[in-house]
Amino acid sequence: MTAPARFAAMPGKFQNPEITADGSPRARVGLARLETLWINTGTLCNIACANCYIESSPTNDALAYITRAETDAYLDEIARDGWPVHEIAFTGGEPFMNPDMIDMAQSALARGFSVLVLTNAMAPMMRPAVQRGLLRLNAAFGDRLTLRVSMDHHDAAVHDGERGTGSHTRTLAGMQWLRDAGIRMTVAGRSVFGDSDAESRAGYKALFAAERFDIDADDPAQLVLFPEMDARADVPEITTACWGILGKSPADVMCASSRMVVKRRGAARPAVLACTLLPYDPAFELGHTLAEAGGAVALNHPHCAKFCVLGGASCSG
Repeated sequence: MTAPARFAAMPGKFQNPEITADGSPRARVGLARLETLWINTGTLCNIACANCYIESSPTNDALAYITRAETDAYLDEIARDGWPVHEIAFTGGEPFMNPDMIDMAQSALARGFSVLVLTNAMAPMMRPAVQRGLLRLNAAFGDRLTLRVSMDHHDAAVHDGERGTGSHTRTLAGMQWLRDAGIRMTVAGRSVFGDSDAESRAGYKALFAAERFDIDADDPAQLVLFPEMDARADVPEITTACWGILGKSPADVMCASSRMVVKRRGAARPAVLACTLLPYDPAFELGHTLAEAGGAVALNHPHCAKFCVLGGASCSG
């Protein structure tokens, strides 16, 4: 399969799923243990960020709203076939724009899963019906429900540069509501603004303390700092020899333990993808069921190298 046009700046790279540009065998990652199933709720979002990897916006519905019935079919498959999934994670777009979001979370929680919802904590989450739903879920399931709030930077001006003027203030208001409601929350930031990891965490720590947010900025699970994801940047390809050179294992990479379900606009049924970061690349679409999506994944995309292997990041909680 040929590489997407956006890889033109890297002649010869990410062209062949079997070998790299220099003819070395490309690294592949098998599904060692399916622990997290991601559900993409749809690409529509209340805002359009400057560097959204999935190009979510108020007008992008390339990934349609998935329904509770469609989500339940995958939960049924997990139960029927004994997949060792412990977490159902919802991403978007903005998940709380999907009218079935509360019901989908309810269904997963009622079956015993932990549920993670990625949100910007802005207007869609603050609608009274959504708030009532979140309060109900929190009362019934407590710490098994986590909302991960996207806050690109602790400084309002830097954050607003990515997400629009006033977005930092509106996100803080949502987080204050979650705090007062006793709903467990974590934060996702970005490590692309020239700060060291220590500097970033210190800045967030001060903000969390000032706002009385029960979030440990030193815990990578509670404050996730994602590396930049620029598919145009020239990055090295990952060969089978890289595991030994880097001292890493294929089992450490996100696609060894997770898959994502999407509903493409106009599609008759949802599809299962290898990765949350590659919703549009057909090379990473694995089938319609979890059983069909159990094979190995060729690390044939810049995100595989920069985000997952070299960056050491994971979207899971």
